[in-house]
Amino acid sequence: MKLLEEKIVEKISEIYDPEIPVNIYELGLIYDIIIDNHFNVSITMTLTSPNCPVAETLPKEVEEKVATLNSVKNVAVSVVFEPPWDKDMMSDEAKLELGML
Repeated sequence: MKLLEEKIVEKISEIYDPEIPVNIYELGLIYDIIIDNHFNVSITMTLTSPNCPVAETLPKEVEEKVATLNSVKNVAVSVVFEPPWDKDMMSDEAKLELGML
């Protein structure tokens, strides 16, 4: 399961926020990845704000990218706003890229 989770993170890392030149994983938008014994994947994510211009398309893009992995059976993406996203959730790499370190 650990190898599959790493592949999922790689796929998610291909997706970029259109307004910020950092992928959504490094931005801290992915809160949880759960893989069950049947290779069904549940992803909990957030957006930078509830009014995010890609609120409709970004979760669908995550679902579609992860679904391309051979061993994944089903993908369900849930968008939550608790806890609210803030800049402290970004990785050090993302902060460095954005000149915040």
